[in-house]
Amino acid sequence: MLKPAWLQKKIQLGTCHKTKEILRNLRLYTVCEQAQCPNISECFSRNIATFMILGNICTRNCGFCAVRKQAPIAPDLDEPRRIGEAVKKLNLSYVVITSPTRDDLPDGGAGHFCRTREQILSINPKVKIELLIPDFNGNEEAIKMVSLTRASVIGHNLETTPSLYIKVRKGADYNLSLSVLARIKKFNNDIFTKSGLMLGLGEEEKEVLQVLRDLREVDCDFLTLGQYLPPSKRHSALREYISPDKFTFFKNEAKKIGFKKVKSSPYVRSSYMAHSFFCQP
Repeated sequence: MLKPAWLQKKIQLGTCHKTKEILRNLRLYTVCEQAQCPNISECFSRNIATFMILGNICTRNCGFCAVRKQAPIAPDLDEPRRIGEAVKKLNLSYVVITSPTRDDLPDGGAGHFCRTREQILSINPKVKIELLIPDFNGNEEAIKMVSLTRASVIGHNLETTPSLYIKVRKGADYNLSLSVLARIKKFNNDIFTKSGLMLGLGEEEKEVLQVLRDLREVDCDFLTLGQYLPPSKRHSALREYISPDKFTFFKNEAKKIGFKKVKSSPYVRSSYMAHSFFCQP
């Protein structure tokens, strides 16, 4: 299946050297690199990166994801300090922190998210922080812990429609993920919540619209919709390239049902230009 004209973005690694050097020197991972994001050169050239804490190995085996699946290592307790240093060196005013799923940890890594957030704010209390979290296996205390941080946004991606979970998101549960977003609001109604979907995996239009309604039922504020691009032939198969017009259609439908901000286009990713949810209409 040939890529259409609207999916011809080129990665220009020559623009990434400064950001990559800072990250390498501080021994930090980014989801930009680990997930093979097509926007990496655009973001790195602007000193923007989405930090991935708790290592670069996931305990689940989602069909869409390029992050490695092996036995994970113990959390690096010095990592929050180094991320704080990177935030300072990159002069970031908005920081996105995510992680692989860590089912091996009793709290799923929630404590490490909180320690990282505290370290960043100790360096610059004016920084806005977005946490993009796994489901923590539904652990109530873990969800409460991250909900009561001073994060500006907490995101948890549904990724795809319920009918595709068994193929695409093995080990996850659609209703559990919805409940994570609902409980974040229950514990802290002042926080913005965010979720995202990949399109092109074989979902039907009516299924996508139902997911949007489900997200609004749990008062999700922000939404991202982007084109699924398989990292390799071993990953979930691409079924369809979604046209820009279709992305616009879903954006308009999402706005109609009450999402505060929506980004919907082929190259949108859950943390791509995340700061713009605050500074653009």
